[in-house]
Amino acid sequence: MSQRPIDTESLALEAVSPNGSVSTDSRSASGPAPRRRGRNRVVLAVGVVVGLALLTFGIRYVLYARAHESTDDAFIDGHIVGVSPKVASNVAHVYVDDNTHVKAGDLLVELDPRDFESRLAQARANLAAAVQQHRAASWNVRVVERTAGAGVEQAEAAVLTGERQVDGSRSRLEQARAQVVAAEAEATRAAADVQRYESLLKYGAVSRQERDNAVATNDKAAADLDAVQRARQAAEDSLRQQQAQLAQERARLASAQAAPDQMAQSRAQADQLGAQIAQYEAAVRQAELDLSYTRLYAPESGRVTRKSVEPGAYVQVGQTLFSIVPDRVWVVANFKETQLRHMRPGQVATVRVDAYPDRIFHGHVDSIQAGSGARFSLLPPENATGNYVKVVQRVPVKIVIDETADPQRVLGPGMSVVPDVRVR
Repeated sequence: MSQRPIDTESLALEAVSPNGSVSTDSRSASGPAPRRRGRNRVVLAVGVVVGLALLTFGIRYVLYARAHESTDDAFIDGHIVGVSPKVASNVAHVYVDDNTHVKAGDLLVELDPRDFESRLAQARANLAAAVQQHRAASWNVRVVERTAGAGVEQAEAAVLTGERQVDGSRSRLEQARAQVVAAEAEATRAAADVQRYESLLKYGAVSRQERDNAVATNDKAAADLDAVQRARQAAEDSLRQQQAQLAQERARLASAQAAPDQMAQSRAQADQLGAQIAQYEAAVRQAELDLSYTRLYAPESGRVTRKSVEPGAYVQVGQTLFSIVPDRVWVVANFKETQLRHMRPGQVATVRVDAYPDRIFHGHVDSIQAGSGARFSLLPPENATGNYVKVVQRVPVKIVIDETADPQRVLGPGMSVVPDVRVR
């Protein structure tokens, strides 16, 4: 008996009942077969599409991973500028608050300027007085220089004249003294003649006329003696006067001869006053600087943070009033050293910030640190031991964000980011 080939499409579906018995589907095979074939085709098509999609995305992912390097060990970094006063004073006004955005040059805090204005006025007054003293000293130097040469010549001529006059007075005094001696001798002789004639007159040896002549001669001799004595006294007085005048002229000559020393002294005094002027000018500039330090301006644009100053407070020099976080920030990404093979400065990078997952920031690699982060830590590892274990090191890479600061999406130091650098 010939066996008929089995038509798989005409087989009935078997199902297992809950009690374990097998039941046969009595539905006609001609109904579900076409639907099953259509379903298989759909499943096959979906599988092909999914496979192609997975293959496409897989290839793209592999190609993307080969051309990019990424890390989640990255943070926003930037300079934090502390604002501190350079002078100590009371705070008069505060023009900013926490998280206020300021521009470079904006007035932030104003200190009480009255003490510094008083110091500036005093310094300017001292400078003006020093300038006047230096001007007077300069005129004195000019006068001494003009009179120095002519004064020496005049003083020498006056001394020479005085010496001649003293010599003449001394000669006249000697002559007067000689005349006094002669007059004294003549008076002595005349007095003796009078006494002798008086004695002879008693005895009648001479006449009265001869005795009267002797008396007259004696009186004349006495008068002559008195005259020459007066002349001698006058000569002595004249000599003393001439000697005093000569001493005065010699003192003038010595003073004139000391004119170079006086000029040097005058110039030294003028130079000293000039140095005082420079000193007072420096004091004025310092007072002006101290006065300008009472107004604190923003060193650069950014946001005010950690404000700790209020009006009326007394602040010291160097006391941090608040900090400014500049608008220019960057990313410090700690890549593994195995990721730096193709990384170079200038390569394009994208940055995803955890705080703003819907925004991608664009930038570029600025520089790569010359050394791993562990090497510059507080306690760097010491590998020269017997327990060495090789660990992949991480190297900080600076990535600069090229976009301008967005006030709606503030970036600050310490925020977590995920950079992606295109290395190929």
